[in-house]
Amino acid sequence: MTPDAATLIKPSHPSPKEQGSFIQWVEDRFVENPEATFIDVPPEMDGAYLDPRLPGYAVAKDGAQRIHRSGFLQAPEPWLKHPQARYQRAALVAGPDGRDHPLRPANPHGVVYEKFFVDAGIAVSFREVDIERDLDTFHRWQNDPRVAYFWEEDRSQDELRGFLEDKLSDPHNFSVIGEYDGVPVGYFEIYWAREDRLGAYYDAGPWDRGWHGLIGEVSALGRAKTSAWIRALTHYIFLDCPMTDLVVGEPRVDNAKLLRYADALAYRKIKEFDFPHKRSALMHCARDDFFDRVPL
Repeated sequence: MTPDAATLIKPSHPSPKEQGSFIQWVEDRFVENPEATFIDVPPEMDGAYLDPRLPGYAVAKDGAQRIHRSGFLQAPEPWLKHPQARYQRAALVAGPDGRDHPLRPANPHGVVYEKFFVDAGIAVSFREVDIERDLDTFHRWQNDPRVAYFWEEDRSQDELRGFLEDKLSDPHNFSVIGEYDGVPVGYFEIYWAREDRLGAYYDAGPWDRGWHGLIGEVSALGRAKTSAWIRALTHYIFLDCPMTDLVVGEPRVDNAKLLRYADALAYRKIKEFDFPHKRSALMHCARDDFFDRVPL
């Protein structure tokens, strides 16, 4: 992807009449031109809805109205389905082993993110876990030997109910169900790294965030779909909290199928280290790197 790659929006495209449809229109142009790092909006378009504060907006030296992909994709609309996280107060909250951290906002409810990934042909969405709705499926997933090998949570339904209750009551964790086209396919935990067990193994920043994930449905596996949900989850984490500049992970070092996606999706292996129960790879994904080179 070259720094000066551009797409000129042609007048043959219908001009949107309101801000919301304009945002969708811009997204469509970037989807049609995946190598473009920016688009120049032609002067024929009515500029009434072209807000100078639109993420990614800039004026080029020649006066062209320009929208940069890497800025535009950091806007909450239309993908984030709830208000972004904000500072709750200035003072820190006492954390484990002296790892004090900001006061965390409450977790959102319902569907929190949705985006269609053209290359995978699916809409990926995430919603909060509902134990009564999801327990049977979660139990089936965790007792699949393929999942149990990595998660080691192949337990009874009552035990897994307790597991989910603990996760939902933990303020540093947000558990969600991932769906493809509205069908549940996986379970994901999004956590604040500074107060997590991982925070003791590196110099965790106050807004660093990490995730664990599993795909429970075999039909939902495959290179394109796996790439889509990793991109979607990372995108959601960065959109949810503008203060988060680093997404981290600690997969098992023998999880080769997952780790092979790392470089293409802007995850860098920092080091290997030992948890009491596994040897892990510390992975870092920086906001700027993600939005600069990962297609969404």
